[in-house]
Amino acid sequence: MRLNKYISHNTKYSRREADKLIEAGEVTLNKKVLKDFAYEVEEGDHIYVKGRQVKPSKELTIIAYNKPKGVLVTKKDDRGRATIYHKLPGKFRHFVPVGRLDYASEGLLLLTDSPEVATAIMESALDRTYNLKIDKPVTEEMITAMKEGLVLDDARAGAHEKSKIYSMEFAPFAHFEIRSEGKSFTKLRVTITEGKNRELRRFFGHFEAKVLDLKRVAFGGIELNNLPTNKTRFFSRREYDDVHKFMKRRKANEKAEIKNRVNAQKQEEENRKKKEFKQKKFNKRD
Repeated sequence: MRLNKYISHNTKYSRREADKLIEAGEVTLNKKVLKDFAYEVEEGDHIYVKGRQVKPSKELTIIAYNKPKGVLVTKKDDRGRATIYHKLPGKFRHFVPVGRLDYASEGLLLLTDSPEVATAIMESALDRTYNLKIDKPVTEEMITAMKEGLVLDDARAGAHEKSKIYSMEFAPFAHFEIRSEGKSFTKLRVTITEGKNRELRRFFGHFEAKVLDLKRVAFGGIELNNLPTNKTRFFSRREYDDVHKFMKRRKANEKAEIKNRVNAQKQEEENRKKKEFKQKKFNKRD
């Protein structure tokens, strides 16, 4: 793991603050000052910040947090806006968010002290369920796109004004239902299997519909239920068991993929050698 990321994940410091500490010579590796920003921390390294050893947690801890609107999912904002780390108890300062909820969105946010688990869940195709409200009735075009997916060369409608992501592909929704509808609004519950940048705002923005409210109510089988706004809860034993099983399956799949890739390369090499041998025999006949 990159040095500043390692410090950020295991201490109270943000990545920017970690960079400043590295630059100032406050970070040491095995008692020697380390100023290499690109250094990849390896197992067995002893990293110190201001003379205190950075100790990664061995036990997995995951919390569910009901993020309020008007709060950023980041450690520090250059505009001075509130972040989740201003709201969360100090003991969760080093926890990593699993994905994002944008400034105007609310609801279930998972955080963990394991960067590996955070990355695995974030990159997964686990269901993410949202309650949302748009400013117009649902059209047949929207329903078709929710069922079949959508590919946009220009997906900037609904995006943040400074976003550099223009095109986007939307997978078919895993599930959707219209909960209530009026002349100037529709309330829906939708389930998607990706977590792309402002995905739902961009999706409905393509149809000139503005998302007025967006609340995540479930992620990978973890339900928000009646958890109050700005409150946290630890995972239950059953939820931890599910995560451990998920990680075990993921690692098994990764090993299988590596094995298949190696076997495919071996087969390709064998085929190449056979082809060369046949070509040599053919040339000798000539």
